[in-house]
Amino acid sequence: MSGRLYGVGVGPGDPELLTLKATRILKETPVVAYPTGEDGDAMALAIAGPHLSPGVIRLPLPLTFDPRASNDDAYDSAAEAIAGHLRQGRDVAVLCLGDPFLFGSFLYLFARLAGRVEIEVVPGITSLTACAALAGRPLAARGDSLVVLPATRDEDDLMRLLLVCDAAVIIKVGRHLAKVRRVLDNLALTDQAVCVERAGLDGQRVVPLAELEDDKMSYFAMILVHRRGRAWA
Repeated sequence: MSGRLYGVGVGPGDPELLTLKATRILKETPVVAYPTGEDGDAMALAIAGPHLSPGVIRLPLPLTFDPRASNDDAYDSAAEAIAGHLRQGRDVAVLCLGDPFLFGSFLYLFARLAGRVEIEVVPGITSLTACAALAGRPLAARGDSLVVLPATRDEDDLMRLLLVCDAAVIIKVGRHLAKVRRVLDNLALTDQAVCVERAGLDGQRVVPLAELEDDKMSYFAMILVHRRGRAWA
C-alpha cells in the first residue's frame, strides 16, 4: 500500500495562521518534508514546528531560492526521496510557505508526482492577504482587476501590466526596489503604494512607499498599490 502525499500551505510566517486542516494533518502525518536553502535555513519548518508530532520523521529538501538558478535536479531528487517514503506506506506532508499553488515550491513536486501517487493539496493563507490585513489595505473591490507581479520582471513589463489594472501586488521586491520605485513614480502611483516586509516574522514593518528610504528590501517584502488609493474610494 502506498502513502498519501499532502502539500500543506503553512502561511506567511505566523504559526497561528495555519488552517485547522493543516494542523490536523501535520499532527497525524509520520513524515514531514520541507525545503531548505543553501545555508540550511528552513523557514517553513520553523512555522509548522509547534504543530508537529514528537516522533515525526523530518525530511529536508535542499533547494536553491535564487530565481536565476535551475532547480530541476533538486526537485527530481526531492520527488524521489518523497516517493521512497510513500512506497513504504508512509504518508508525507510537504510544507510550503504561503499557499502551495501560488508561487509555491510544492507545485514543482506536484508536477513530478501527480498521476503516480495520491495527492491532496491543503491551501494556505497567502502573503498577499496577510500583508493586506497588516497594512489595512483591502486589495480590490467591486469590479476591480488585480494583478500579481514578481518584481523580477523587466521594467517595461512592469509598466505595461500596471497600466491596465486597478490594483496590484508586487512580490519578491528585494534588490529590485529601485526598479519598482521608478515604474511607480513614472505612473504617478507612488503615493498610492505601501510596502510590507516580513509579514508575521521578526522585523515585520509596514511603510508607505513615499516614506521608504531604503535602497533594497528583504526577499520577503511586497508592495501593495491601488489606483484609487483605497479600494473603497
